[in-house]
Amino acid sequence: MTAELAAEAGRDFIRDIVQADLNSGKHRQVVTRFPPEPNGYLHIGHAKSIALNFGIAQEFSGRCHLRFDDTNPTKEEQEYIDSIQADVKWLGYDWGPNLFFASDYFERLYGWAEDLIRSGHAYVDDQSQEQIRASRGTLTEPGRNSPFRERSIEENLDLFRRMRAGEFPNGARVLRARIDMASGNINLRDPVLYRILHATHPRTGNKWSIYPSYDYAHGQSDAIEGITHSICTLEFEDHRPLYDWLLDKLPVPSKPRQYEFARLNLTYTLLSKRVLTELVRGGHVSGWDDPRMPTIAGLKRRGVPPEAIRDFVRRIGVAKANSVVDVGMLEFSIREVLNRTSLRRMAVLRPLKVVIENYPEGQMEELDAVNHPDDPSAGSRKIKFGRELYIERDDFMESPPKKFFRLSPGNEVRLRYAYFIKCREVMKDAAGEIVELRCTYDPATKGGNAPDGRKVKATMHWLPAKHSVAAEVRLYNQLFTTPSPDAANFAADIDPQSLEVLTDARVEPAALESNSSDVMQFERQGYFVRDPDATPGRPVFNRTIGLRDTFAKEVGKT
Repeated sequence: MTAELAAEAGRDFIRDIVQADLNSGKHRQVVTRFPPEPNGYLHIGHAKSIALNFGIAQEFSGRCHLRFDDTNPTKEEQEYIDSIQADVKWLGYDWGPNLFFASDYFERLYGWAEDLIRSGHAYVDDQSQEQIRASRGTLTEPGRNSPFRERSIEENLDLFRRMRAGEFPNGARVLRARIDMASGNINLRDPVLYRILHATHPRTGNKWSIYPSYDYAHGQSDAIEGITHSICTLEFEDHRPLYDWLLDKLPVPSKPRQYEFARLNLTYTLLSKRVLTELVRGGHVSGWDDPRMPTIAGLKRRGVPPEAIRDFVRRIGVAKANSVVDVGMLEFSIREVLNRTSLRRMAVLRPLKVVIENYPEGQMEELDAVNHPDDPSAGSRKIKFGRELYIERDDFMESPPKKFFRLSPGNEVRLRYAYFIKCREVMKDAAGEIVELRCTYDPATKGGNAPDGRKVKATMHWLPAKHSVAAEVRLYNQLFTTPSPDAANFAADIDPQSLEVLTDARVEPAALESNSSDVMQFERQGYFVRDPDATPGRPVFNRTIGLRDTFAKEVGKT
């Protein structure tokens, strides 16, 4: 797998930097890291970072660490830690023995914080969060010094140790770096390094009453682990001077360098962790793994193969400037992989009964159906054919317009792998709804061709009534109606038709023989995968994606 993943990598400015560092002898071995915060599930944007960090390590014979930056116990849960590890492995990457947590370094980070106090580079501030924010200034106005900025080293050490001991309530005090309140970079205006949080940590329990900020813990954790290339998204570019300042002021064992790249933005998609959390907690979706979610868990449940995600990430590349990628690019990669790998099956999503009147009652025959038209090694399967069948309701029109070549009264069509049939009579219920078609078949057209050379313009899928299985099918569409959903009012942009549940679909028995993770192509319908909600007596299938980009076409009409 390692060679395969390395082969998927492209070239980009970060890889050029890594190569140059190795060529110059600056580093003997490349060490990267993927550093998620365990406060939610990973999403497709994280997949870009995962592929970049692990891919570079593999390509240059280095190593990549999985490190949880677990510095905020009020938002972190073991569930997220477990899911993140599962998602990284599912994507095809392995950190080996290099699993770390920022909490592993809490004692060391605390000791370095005391070093900053002793050197006059940190102080305890009694101001509230609101007061600190108000005094920080703006992009055009400098900040104001805290009235507690000139405390003595002894007083600062005493207060900081009492903070650690749990003596003060949440928000009473913070530890701040003493840098420059007039700096043009707001991140250097005495940033907070530690805050008081009386909360239970998933790994350290109640041992700590103070927790380091992300900015403080991140760079020092990189240094402890010997990270050579700390790769971040562009929003951390303004944080790099602080990252470097802390490394310069502390006795760290190494000096990593931070590099920034553009994060992933997709049309019809929101990747804000806040929005994703609210989608789940607000009941707008069924959970983090809802197939409409852009989470790795949601994509997996929808049937998206990891190879397709890696292919998508490779295609979009690594850039220095933010941009928005059309979701159609992701869908293209998904179709490319599934078309090559998925076995073919037949399913009728909205069944309409057909009775072939001239087919003998009680008779059944078996027809050969190929499992994959481009892969002879996939073999074939048997499909039973009899007097009573189901076709797709959309494949029949009683009064068809021009260029409707499927079944209609008096029109002849081909049934896939079977015979030509012609509709003779339409049966309706008391409300005038079509409930059954009476048809005839031509026994000479077995296999789908007429000996007399006559042609038909449509080939339709079908299933035998007695030898097909009832199933629930869930048709998933884009969660949002607009290419640029509003993160501040995302609920207004949710498509109420993003999920359609069909409870009376029919599938062929062969669709139940594959493992639950195998995606199948339901012929003429799209790609589908069994959902974990399925039971032995009631299969459930999720639509991964349609055969064509019909969504984009529909949007183009509006």
